[in-house]
Amino acid sequence: MAEQPDIAVVIAARDGDPVAVDRLVAGYLPLVYTIVGRALEGHADVDDVVQDVMLRVLRNLGDLREPEAFRSWLVAITVRQVRERFRARRGAPEALVHEDVRDPGADFTDLSITRLELSGQRRETAEATRWLDEDNRELLALWWLEASGELTRDEIVEAMDVTRQHAAVRIQRMKGQLETARVVVRALAASPACPDLQLLTTEWDGRPSPLWRKRIARHTRECRYCSPAWNGLVAAERLLAGMALVPLPAGLVGKGALASLGAGGGTAATKAAAGAAATKAGGAGGSHLAAKVGFSLSRKVLTAALSTTAVAGGTAAVVVTQQPDPPVTTAAIVAPTTRPAPTPTTVKPTTAKPSPSVTPSAKPKPTTKAPAVITAKASKKKGVGVWEFTGTKSALDDVGAGWYYNWSSNNKSMPGPADVEFVPMIWGKDNVNDATLAEAKKEGDVLLGFNEPDMDGQAKMSVEDALADWPKLQATGMRLGSPAVAFGGDTAGGWLDRFMTGAMDKGYRVDFITLHWYGSDFSAAAVNQFLGYVDAVHKRYGKPIWITEYGLMNFGGSPKYPTQAQLVTFIDGSTKGLEKRSFIERYAWFGLPAVGDSVDFGLYKDGNSPTEAGKAYKAAG
Repeated sequence: MAEQPDIAVVIAARDGDPVAVDRLVAGYLPLVYTIVGRALEGHADVDDVVQDVMLRVLRNLGDLREPEAFRSWLVAITVRQVRERFRARRGAPEALVHEDVRDPGADFTDLSITRLELSGQRRETAEATRWLDEDNRELLALWWLEASGELTRDEIVEAMDVTRQHAAVRIQRMKGQLETARVVVRALAASPACPDLQLLTTEWDGRPSPLWRKRIARHTRECRYCSPAWNGLVAAERLLAGMALVPLPAGLVGKGALASLGAGGGTAATKAAAGAAATKAGGAGGSHLAAKVGFSLSRKVLTAALSTTAVAGGTAAVVVTQQPDPPVTTAAIVAPTTRPAPTPTTVKPTTAKPSPSVTPSAKPKPTTKAPAVITAKASKKKGVGVWEFTGTKSALDDVGAGWYYNWSSNNKSMPGPADVEFVPMIWGKDNVNDATLAEAKKEGDVLLGFNEPDMDGQAKMSVEDALADWPKLQATGMRLGSPAVAFGGDTAGGWLDRFMTGAMDKGYRVDFITLHWYGSDFSAAAVNQFLGYVDAVHKRYGKPIWITEYGLMNFGGSPKYPTQAQLVTFIDGSTKGLEKRSFIERYAWFGLPAVGDSVDFGLYKDGNSPTEAGKAYKAAG
């Protein structure tokens, strides 16, 4: 997360300390500005709303009983102010500034594209935010900060004032709408343009709207020329990384942050409230609080801090170095180094990673208490993704797995115990040949379809190509799992949805659905987020489910990996939920080895040395 004041600063500011107030405003102003800017899509009201939020915060700071909850409280106030401004817009449309004459510097989308030098899918995603419904723009502002590590799911839930489950559902729907909007942007920008789409949009005024989003999206699904726009969409949360900042020019230094916000045109009531803010924040010295607030802050503090803004944010002159779209090999954070397209002799390489230094502590007192012995709980459902490491066979036996796979059509390089089933996979298009299919058929009676065909760096196949090759997999006579998409398995019009629709139309057989899932929320809420996604996919297709990769990893923020304690909590809750669901036939943790670049999330250091996460998975079932 961006560096923000700690609890001590909040307490000091509440008590009227001018330096603490200064730091509090400087530290949290970027967060407020980013939420408001994205939610209002750069409307001219942005500065007013940000100023309203900060003044309300300072006016009520003295009433804050739980300083540790300051940020959640701040975000909730910000969301309320955004909603109030939405209501005001609806009630007084004539007061709005037309987009053709408003200050272009207020447009978060245009400015982010220019200042952040966005290109490729980053640019498409920024432009797609204009097409979101009003409520979803507000939600996008919060979720994007969660995806980039600036907010937690708990803070989003509190700000939205809904249950965690409801928040998860709304976020999933918003992401689906964002994906649709990205396709709309692609289709409209295609060169040469689709003649049918040009005809459809003859009466369109060029302004993004929900009605035209739906019309254009419907066309892209039905049009042979436009339908490829749905292919190769990188998960939006994976587009946040790779924007390196450089120092700001000295010319950006100016007056105080709140003053500079108001300079663009705050309301008279808002400006007058600066003095009123003095009456409450902390009591002692409160009458001078307005003088203490932010007026020593430079414009540089405001603009530099705004560098936390990602794709759809940023109204300051933030200078960055250009970065291309991130390679989608980050689909599982360690791919492709730990998950290459397999061959019969594939060995999953790792990168050496130094062990953390350990500070010597006092010698523990002798004890006669024997260490706890964890007995593996065997489960036919429980499995693991495996690549070669010392002790593969022993670890498979120790963890109590009922099955495993290695993204390959055979297990010659990593045979498992006789009582642990190996399940082969046809990884991608290049593996669809007679020799590989025959090899897979020798391994058993179940076959996994293509690996993340919706991602670059993985199988990377169009829906049309996958459907064209499917009869060859079907001809093996083996029980057949769907292609395993990286994300969006429950999304209407997504890769899996279009594949399943095509398979049904052609009369092809798909016996069960395979899924991958990775969560960036490391709190206890991750269990329900994961299970909610699984439930949604099952509801959509009504077929048995295999989860062939799952875990916790933050692709775009920090920390990148959870602690062992967080992994234990997630493994315990998720496996209990999976075991209880009758439609879940198999699940597999990513992955078995905890060596090299997988040390932070794997299960076993060697054949008989499980990590804490490994112990939890061993006990599951």
